[in-house]
Amino acid sequence: MKIEKTKIASYQNSSVSVISREESFFQAPFHSHPELELVYIKESHGKRIVGNSVAQFVPGDMVFLGSDIPHVWLNDEIYYQNISTLKAKAIVVYFSKEIFGPLFYEQKETQTITSLFSKAEKGLFITGKTNKKVAKKLEKLLTKQNFEIIVGLFEILSILSESEEIENINNEAYSHINEPSKNDRLSDVFEYVKDHYKDEISLIEIAKIAHLTPTSFCRMFKLKTKKSFVEYLNAIRVSNACKLLIESEMGISEIAYECGFKTASNFNQLFKKLTETTPKEYRKNVEN
Repeated sequence: MKIEKTKIASYQNSSVSVISREESFFQAPFHSHPELELVYIKESHGKRIVGNSVAQFVPGDMVFLGSDIPHVWLNDEIYYQNISTLKAKAIVVYFSKEIFGPLFYEQKETQTITSLFSKAEKGLFITGKTNKKVAKKLEKLLTKQNFEIIVGLFEILSILSESEEIENINNEAYSHINEPSKNDRLSDVFEYVKDHYKDEISLIEIAKIAHLTPTSFCRMFKLKTKKSFVEYLNAIRVSNACKLLIESEMGISEIAYECGFKTASNFNQLFKKLTETTPKEYRKNVEN
């Protein structure tokens, strides 16, 4: 299953889009885009894939996704049998966080929303009374126009930012590290790992790329990424393994070695630690 890169704003011609979907089945492919996305399923059921997570969805399912998380909603097989009474319905909101401007995120009063956007990088599952409250707001948002849409969106974000009825969908394996600037001392490290994650990378070797001693490198890396270099490298390897499990027919041992793991048992252990499922179970879950 290939991941298609899209940009919603370019074809919706708007920084905020509120869409009511009604189809025989959800037709979007496995894709990602820079816009944040709030999805509320009104009708239909099936399988939801968000990053490394695979779960069933039913009417009432509501998720909030950060930028560039691969995702797709796959209806159950019955929806592909041209049964006229079955419909896949959803309300979807796309928006770019830049619509609020940089000064917005510097204010003390908006830190809860800034935190919400950060958490959304893993994908958020919205439950309980918050789910029902936001669902009503989304129905009303469909009737709004122009600046009223921005106001309505802000009300929804405010509700989400203060709610405790929200769960992480994704695990650390699919959390994104912010793109480093050209002046960032770790930018070469991120680039090197992207190209060489399959290889054995020693701490001495990677510290040299950052022009630091191993001790200084470990300290800086932990400070900037909130995880050790080994944890980051394993997350990158597992994330790429997830893509191969979805997109290829390679065997699990073959994928393990392709992604830089020395043994299949070590791969299975780390994969389950980061995704809470085995590679075999993960592949089985994403099969349509």
